[in-house]
Amino acid sequence: MLNQFLSELRDEQIQLDRLRFRKNLERLGAIFAYEVSKKLEYEKKAITTPLGVASVPVLKEHPVLATIFRAGLPFHQGMLDFFDHSDNAFISAYRKYQKNQKFDIHIEYASSPNLLDRTLIISDVMLATGASAVLAYKELLQMGKPKHTHIVTVLASAEGVEFIKKNLPTTKVTLWVGAIDDELTAQSYIVPGLGDAGDLAYGKKNNHDKA
Repeated sequence: MLNQFLSELRDEQIQLDRLRFRKNLERLGAIFAYEVSKKLEYEKKAITTPLGVASVPVLKEHPVLATIFRAGLPFHQGMLDFFDHSDNAFISAYRKYQKNQKFDIHIEYASSPNLLDRTLIISDVMLATGASAVLAYKELLQMGKPKHTHIVTVLASAEGVEFIKKNLPTTKVTLWVGAIDDELTAQSYIVPGLGDAGDLAYGKKNNHDKA
């Protein structure tokens, strides 16, 4: 089903329906949350029912969910629907282009709870160069070092995946990817990709430097 929803995200005709595009991102967020939940720690809890007591495995601690504005919002919501007791963190990042079409990634704003020894899940819909995910991770470390971080992305470039592997500690960070495309353009757009996820979810922006 992940591939079904991803195929609809890529389809230029289905993309005309913004509501469906956002909903598919939410659905993918829930699927990723379920998969990540298999790696979390659980403990038995006695639950009183109308007919007795049941011993049920529940999360030892709810993860902190972080997302990068703005494309990440519906993807994040799908994860939050699954981890509905989680604390949340939000990061505003954007591309600052130069005249030669090269760009730098800037973190504009970050809001987060204390992350010390907690499990962190960062959602970033598109992992093109991987730079925004790395910067977001390093920015969040200022809020305390998590015991483990999961970075989840719907679609990545092969280059972006390698960048993550080279620049983040693999013992402390797990990368989850829906699909990997080989090509990245000079402007760092994934090909065939799916286009600008933020624009498709919320409409075209006036300032094309913004993420």
